[in-house]
Amino acid sequence: MLKAHLWPEPIAEASGFVTASATIELANGSHTRLWYRTPQHYRQCLTNNCDPFIIAMIFLFMREGSDVLIHGEASPSLLRNLDEFQSAWVSWRPHLLRKVEISVETETELPSTPNSEKGIISFSGGVDSSFTTFRHKTNRCGWQRRNLVAGLMVHGFDIPLKDHAFEQAFRKSSRMLASLDMESIPLATNFREAIGHDWEDTFGTGIASCLHLFKARYSTGIVASSHSYHTLNFIYGSNPLTDRLLSSQSFEIVHDGAMYSRLEKIQSLLDWPEAIEHLRVCWQGKYKDQNCGRCEKCIRNILNFRIAGAGLPPCFEQDVTDLQIATTSLGTTSLDIWETLLANAKAANINSSWLLAVRVAIMINRPLIFLINLLPQSMQELLKLFIHKQARMRDQLTCKPFTKRR
Repeated sequence: MLKAHLWPEPIAEASGFVTASATIELANGSHTRLWYRTPQHYRQCLTNNCDPFIIAMIFLFMREGSDVLIHGEASPSLLRNLDEFQSAWVSWRPHLLRKVEISVETETELPSTPNSEKGIISFSGGVDSSFTTFRHKTNRCGWQRRNLVAGLMVHGFDIPLKDHAFEQAFRKSSRMLASLDMESIPLATNFREAIGHDWEDTFGTGIASCLHLFKARYSTGIVASSHSYHTLNFIYGSNPLTDRLLSSQSFEIVHDGAMYSRLEKIQSLLDWPEAIEHLRVCWQGKYKDQNCGRCEKCIRNILNFRIAGAGLPPCFEQDVTDLQIATTSLGTTSLDIWETLLANAKAANINSSWLLAVRVAIMINRPLIFLINLLPQSMQELLKLFIHKQARMRDQLTCKPFTKRR
């Protein structure tokens, strides 16, 4: 039986940066190259084993369905965990994924790092990662507290590699972390292009692979929860069940914050002025270093700040109108989130016109989502693309342009 192969390449240094990379050959003969690039002074933080690349490519291997040979060194404890990780995802995606056998040339369990109490978090500057960082740094998590000393911000995830807005977004995140006496580390990667698989399924492995890369200095990688236990969907790229299976004996991946709702996270962040000023929740806007204030995610967070009694925070340049709220396009997941938002507003005894606008948005989108889910998958994608374009056109007509760019 033909196998897939992964060859690690020597870490290269050039122009003030270091690049860790691997070449992957699939059983059909096609090749891809996965790389990570960070400033040169972080060279001593990077691991030389293949664990980060195996984690990053696991979905590609499962999608191709061929056994894999790793031409390098890997941790047996990680391979055991990935066996269970595959079992879960193959059960959830039986028509797309197959369980594969991973063999390595050298099985080596890495020793714990000398700085075994130090943790690093994947930090985007959004609500989830900001909340997790803040609660650990301000001793608000009891026995769950980890000694977070650094935040890793990845270029190539929500901000495309060709977009120079990452530099400004990184500066904003650095200001936030500096206020908590934490280091900010930039990392660029072509993971999204190399994996070529549904981002909502794979982003958790992408995050974990980036964190594993730095395990020569840190022993714990923190992944902030996207959803709370109240609204948890296990068939999602990052979840408390399978994130922990991306750990090895020397480097633990921790899924953090799932016991809190989005509203509770925002209420906590009101005590962190730098977060309220520099929070970045948007990925759909034209300028990726700021919040557009028009997309569903921006509107949803603005409304949560209203429920929290904070009004419009400085990280948003303009408020949202009732018309924009009522005409927001929702997906299946965001529909559930908006219904929770409405319930939270009622619990807070809020009586405002924007609540009617939220009800209208839910009422319009619920039957539309039901009909979309009845269509074949290919037609669903085309219709969602059409709806997204219509929403962009509507935003251009109903929203005032920004008065400035930060």
